[in-house]
Amino acid sequence: MATAKQLDDITECPIYTEVYTDPRVLPCVHTYCLKCIEMWSKEKQPGDKLACPLCRKEFDLPENGVSDLPKNFFVAKLLQMKELSSVESKTSPCEACSGDEATEKKAATVYCVECRPKLCQTCEVYHKNFTVSRSHSIVNIGDEFVRETFFEASPAYCAKHKG
Repeated sequence: MATAKQLDDITECPIYTEVYTDPRVLPCVHTYCLKCIEMWSKEKQPGDKLACPLCRKEFDLPENGVSDLPKNFFVAKLLQMKELSSVESKTSPCEACSGDEATEKKAATVYCVECRPKLCQTCEVYHKNFTVSRSHSIVNIGDEFVRETFFEASPAYCAKHKG
């Protein structure tokens, strides 16, 4: 089991030493935030050579810029796991019913691994009753949960390959 410090190190962008936001992977397999690599490459044009900030291995900048670099789904899932086990997550509002101004904001207690919303107890019941989401994996927010369940059940979405 990784310690909190190890998890922090794995989920931190090496350029600006902050938690990854929209992690992207370079051809050399080093990962950076999209915003960090955009800043790193701001003087470059598509087709230009760009060197990895860490290992200095060069690669061609994609046709549409760094936004075409593939997402690092593994790091994104680690970030989700870290966020769901944090103290702050235990006080997060339900993402299904808290958007309505007229209703009381209820605290989320569970997370659907497939759909990815944080749900309160009431919304969890509805989620389990819908045929389409009945078989989804639900984990308790803040609890230690089985990593295998999280990684196997959570689909990896790709902007290029929607299916």
